[in-house]
Amino acid sequence: MSDGIQLQDVTKTYQRGGEELRVLDQLDLSMEAGHFYALMGPSGSGKTTLLNLVGGLDLPDSGSVQVAGQNLGGLRGAALSAWRARSVGFVFQGFNLIPVLSALENVALPLALTPLSRKEQQQHALAALELVGLADRAKHRPGQLSGGQEQRVAIARAIVTDPKVLLCDEPTGDLDRESADQVLGLLQRLNREMNKTLLMVTHDPSAAARAQRIVHLDKGRLGGVEEVQTQDPPGALA
Repeated sequence: MSDGIQLQDVTKTYQRGGEELRVLDQLDLSMEAGHFYALMGPSGSGKTTLLNLVGGLDLPDSGSVQVAGQNLGGLRGAALSAWRARSVGFVFQGFNLIPVLSALENVALPLALTPLSRKEQQQHALAALELVGLADRAKHRPGQLSGGQEQRVAIARAIVTDPKVLLCDEPTGDLDRESADQVLGLLQRLNREMNKTLLMVTHDPSAAARAQRIVHLDKGRLGGVEEVQTQDPPGALA
């Protein structure tokens, strides 16, 4: 069983008013473990729906979704939640940090339900902040950080449980170009140095160019997979 991501004959529909909207239409897609994929397509092409299915946040109407060696069709409720917490990290456009908590406390949140002691949770969270270049901002609250720093804290939170897969939904959408380049360089290093499988939804061609392969979606169907000559990630984060 593969450790990558496989979608086989996946269909997903939603009801909008009295109309049935088919967002994914018998989609077949295979993504190798340890690779960085960008997911592109026009609005309404099914990008975020696909991301939600891979992350176990939603289930297909038909077909199978297999992620990191697990067929998600066999999981429900607490079992699905436990798999998701263990195997997948999420990074969103809006950061989703809790304003009254420090960077360290935000990063430690996913560890709250683990058997780790409070001290061990803080050690893991600090190690994740070190990975994203923000150990010196551990006591700062989100309001004391720049947008790029907030997103790097959000990435630290996503990797603190050491998931196999990182799912990123427009992670640079709210950032200026310099901050976006830092975040994209960090994602590249997580892929290359820690062997994380990355799937990133983006509308930005320059962001997609940091991936190894670009998956094109069009009206819920696969429009093709493009190989990319990726840039090397930049040096140390500021």
